[in-house]
Order: sequence, then structure tokens, then C-alpha cells
Amino acid sequence: MSLQTRHILAAVAAVIGVALIVVAIIYWVEPAHSLPAFFPGHDSGSDTHHVKHGIAALVVGLALLAFAWFQSGKGSHEQAPAA
Repeated sequence: MSLQTRHILAAVAAVIGVALIVVAIIYWVEPAHSLPAFFPGHDSGSDTHHVKHGIAALVVGLALLAFAWFQSGKGSHEQAPAA
């Protein structure tokens, strides 16, 4: 994989990771009836918070940020010359 492709992939993963962390916060702060209609767990008659949905979004978001971090490295696999 070329270095440019890895950097593009890292940028996309970072953006999605940050978005998922924001989604996790929304799940924890807003009750089910206040969630946007396209969110899984939206229930117009419920006052509960979807803690598990928030935890799942947070874990996946952090995993994507870790992936982006590792993909953004230099990518050289050369070994130091033996002395």
C-alpha cells in the first residue's frame, strides 16, 4: 500500500472515529425520544438513555482513531545496519 493511500485511509478513519465519539456522547446525553430519527434506538415514547449504544460507538471510535494513528506513521520497515 502506498504512503499516500495510507495517509488518506488514516484521515478517513480519524474523521469517522471522531464522529462516532460524538455519537457516543449524544447517546449518553439525550434520552431515546430526543435522538435523531436515523439513530438506532430512537423511540418516541421512551425516556431511557442508551448507554450500551454509547459504549459501542465509543469503543469503535477509539479503535478507528488508534488505526488512524498507526497508519499515519512513516511506514519504513528497514532495519538498522548491524554493527
